[in-house]
Amino acid sequence: MEQSFLAYLRGRTSELPQVEVGIGDDAAVILPGPGPLVACTDQIIAGVDFELPAASLHDVGYKSMAINLSDLAAMGAVAESALVTLALPKENATQIAGEVYEGILEAADAFQVAIAGGDLTTYDGPLAISVTLLGRCPDGQPWLRSGAQEGDVVLASGAFGGSILGRHLRPVPRNELALAIRRLGVTVNAAIDVSDSLSIDLDRLCARSGVGVDLEVDAIPVHPDADRLAEQSGRRAFEHAWSDGEDFELLLTLSADDAGQLLAAAELPAPLTPIGKVIGRTGLWMMEDGKHVRLSPQGYIHGDQ
Repeated sequence: MEQSFLAYLRGRTSELPQVEVGIGDDAAVILPGPGPLVACTDQIIAGVDFELPAASLHDVGYKSMAINLSDLAAMGAVAESALVTLALPKENATQIAGEVYEGILEAADAFQVAIAGGDLTTYDGPLAISVTLLGRCPDGQPWLRSGAQEGDVVLASGAFGGSILGRHLRPVPRNELALAIRRLGVTVNAAIDVSDSLSIDLDRLCARSGVGVDLEVDAIPVHPDADRLAEQSGRRAFEHAWSDGEDFELLLTLSADDAGQLLAAAELPAPLTPIGKVIGRTGLWMMEDGKHVRLSPQGYIHGDQ
């Protein structure tokens, strides 16, 4: 299977200048570029992260690439190349690999990512896809979770909640937004992407920075899918926005001046909404009846972060 499938991949993948030697050798050769090299990896497994046949193999492949793209977006990095490893069930392995790769290649082509190599194996187990993505910050340092400063404005991209209705399989990573922010020259003090939930990931950023956030709860953008899901679940739409996860939006903290400049920018690739202010007291808080009330993070933790 492997040799014939490699021939298929070489025919389907684009030759991009950042990879000197790609599929078909013992290892890939990645050309050096400007700025720090940023790497991330993630694995998704059938029965844990998605269910077959409810999810299409094409969508599963797309998601495996998109969630890594989202991690690079949260670092303010431009994705360049990827290593892809498929662990395939023995039955129909070639067909499964082909359908999965069509989704991977769709995402890779959209963001000009070169598939530099990887591995294929078959075994008596479920489909598992592991993507390692490499990128660079050509005009600055990576954004980290640990730089939020008291007085920063917290900005959220997009809207939250209800992703299980379909968006969780076709997330839109905010790489174009991250690049647009870089080009504006504003300073992002801290950033994270939302995978486990808005509340868990914002709390995670706060913990790394040693700060807290005073939230404007009514300002948090709620996705229409959260309204739709609320009709089925009996929960409030805001509860879904707070805790559902797999939105793959960005949370950013910037000084008030830089946040104002960013919010005034025309035609950003995705909407940004101020949802709170960084404070010295750790944790997530809101004002209620003139008092600070602590909010509990809720969601699903996919793995070590």
